[in-house]
Amino acid sequence: MRTIVKMIIVLIMSFQTALFANDLDSYWTEASRTVTTGDYKAYAATYHPDAILVNGISKKSYPIAKALSGWKQGFDDVAAGKMKAGVTFKFSETIESETTAHQTGIFNYYYTDDKGKRIDSYIHFEALLVKKDGWKMMMEYQKSLANLEQWTALKK
Repeated sequence: MRTIVKMIIVLIMSFQTALFANDLDSYWTEASRTVTTGDYKAYAATYHPDAILVNGISKKSYPIAKALSGWKQGFDDVAAGKMKAGVTFKFSETIESETTAHQTGIFNYYYTDDKGKRIDSYIHFEALLVKKDGWKMMMEYQKSLANLEQWTALKK
């Protein structure tokens, strides 16, 4: 009997973990979609209003509203068809509960320059998220530059 109860508990925990993971995957899929389509308003909505961006490359920290205003022109250019851009995410670690998550990984942001050449940037990052009316990022920590080899080494 104890073995059956233990198995049921393990199955329930596995099911919950799968649900949270799928939910988080949907968050990152939406973030990617907004960059690819230039949907600035929807991208901004992926952040909590009080979120902060920590930039380990420039050694600065500021409210996400300031970062978003700096990124807006790129979104407008994508929406207007003046350039193409996209972002994909891979994670090395996810620590989560039903309403909180911390993820570590690398993102690949890319865009086409005025000659049509694709420019790729790989960034080690951490994200701290809270689930209130859907997942919202509270903190984005862009830790350091990554490279293609590191990106390729990450499975998901």
